[in-house]
Amino acid sequence: MELQFIGADHEVTGSCHYIQVGSKNILIDCGMRQGGITYENVPHPVAASKIDFVIVTHAHIDHTGMLPALYKEGFRGQVIATTATAELCDIMLRDSAHIQTMEAEWRNKKGVRKSGVETVEPVYTMEDAMNLIKLISPYSYGKIYTLCEGVRFRFTDIGHLLGSASVEIWLTEGRTEKKIVFSGDIGNKDQPLLKDPIKTDEADYVVMESTYGDREHEWERGNPVDELADILKDTFARGGNVVIPSFAVGRTQVMLYYLRQIKQNNMLPEYKNFPVYVDSPLAVSATEIFVENEEVCYDEEALELIHNGISPITFPGLQLTISAEESKGILEDYNPKVIISASGMCDAGRIKHHLKHNLWRPECTILFVGYQSVGSPGRRILDGAEEIKLFGEPVAVRAKIESMKSLSGHADRAGLLDWIDGFKTKPRQVFVVHGDDAVTTEFAALLNDRGYTAMAPFSGTRYDLATGKFIEITKGVPISKAAKTRVVSDSYTKLKISTKKLQELVEESTGLPNKDLDKFTAELEKLIEKYRR
Repeated sequence: MELQFIGADHEVTGSCHYIQVGSKNILIDCGMRQGGITYENVPHPVAASKIDFVIVTHAHIDHTGMLPALYKEGFRGQVIATTATAELCDIMLRDSAHIQTMEAEWRNKKGVRKSGVETVEPVYTMEDAMNLIKLISPYSYGKIYTLCEGVRFRFTDIGHLLGSASVEIWLTEGRTEKKIVFSGDIGNKDQPLLKDPIKTDEADYVVMESTYGDREHEWERGNPVDELADILKDTFARGGNVVIPSFAVGRTQVMLYYLRQIKQNNMLPEYKNFPVYVDSPLAVSATEIFVENEEVCYDEEALELIHNGISPITFPGLQLTISAEESKGILEDYNPKVIISASGMCDAGRIKHHLKHNLWRPECTILFVGYQSVGSPGRRILDGAEEIKLFGEPVAVRAKIESMKSLSGHADRAGLLDWIDGFKTKPRQVFVVHGDDAVTTEFAALLNDRGYTAMAPFSGTRYDLATGKFIEITKGVPISKAAKTRVVSDSYTKLKISTKKLQELVEESTGLPNKDLDKFTAELEKLIEKYRR
């Protein structure tokens, strides 16, 4: 009965944890690393073909984005998710595959001009994504299900995203039963549309996120609707556009909720009919899924609007663009407007085109409404970069840069503490993950000061859940500068996965004749010598 930490350890993205119980191998999330990456991640302890289940906490790509790659490597098990998460994964993983393919094609076209540049391949294709999606099984909140012999689980609404959940898992080996809870991403209280996080009563072990474990959310201008209205008014008066890089799922719908209030309450009478464009096919599809799941996931305020015949996230002047032609048509509208586009960190998708046409204009505003990972284009803009590269060309940053710090889908330090304090008795061990390097360490220290036994593990750390003892405590291995530049093709990770397969092959070769073993060894030594040079 073992827990091993794979990803989002002393980092925010790439969430992945491994559980072994009996003969079963289970992953909790299988996320993609985004933005700046700091430490090496160990490969999965077993080959993808030997993973039986993946339990998904929510649909964000940093928790699900490598699922199709897992399929590509041989995974044929079952993906477990809430109903809304299953529906969102359907559109988000297909979108991710499309973006990666387009990025790879662009990089390869650029590489043709340079001799000796290797062809870039996407981590996975649309076919991989579609095949993986067929393996997703939807489950409801609040019910205890038997996953397999020795494993039961329950999803609890954690209020971070439509369908997001913390996961309670009961593990049994022989006469030993232990309960471990994975928080997933803990939602912020009192945010629009979604319910507040629901607490869990008891657990032996807890793996919890710490994204904002070192700070309290700021409310600099009071009500976020008033703050947004002020930004719109100031920008429209200059004759500019408000460009909002926004995560297509979750944050876009929150922004629509606020914009509906601004229009309904006539908060900008001088710009009463200002247009709002949502330029993201993914965001359009996600908004439809939000509507489909409103009765299960919406909070009381949003449901009251619905029951009174009012849509919380649609309004006059809202234009949803899907085709490339419609997207280009936004540039032909010279009136001041709001453009909401993905991706939220400005590292892919149509937002890059809107930045190219608005970032250099002093009359425009770029409004950030979500977390910007270290190393991402959005973070560089927010930190004061004078120019950034878009499509290989430098673009000056002359637009006004704003950030709505009162918006967050993640609980702050107080919210995190409130959630962990909800356990009736303190868990035996708390593992702090999903936070920047210093944040995880600081939050774990805070928990220890409050009487918990807590630590922030690095990738590769192993823990025996049956005995409550560490099998291995690893140190963080800083990732090389060259590895940090990998965006589309994660070749080094593929190599490490192949190494694991090679190790398994060697172990299975014990019964081969010496002649075959000697030949195998000679071929391996030739490869080692070839690449050592």
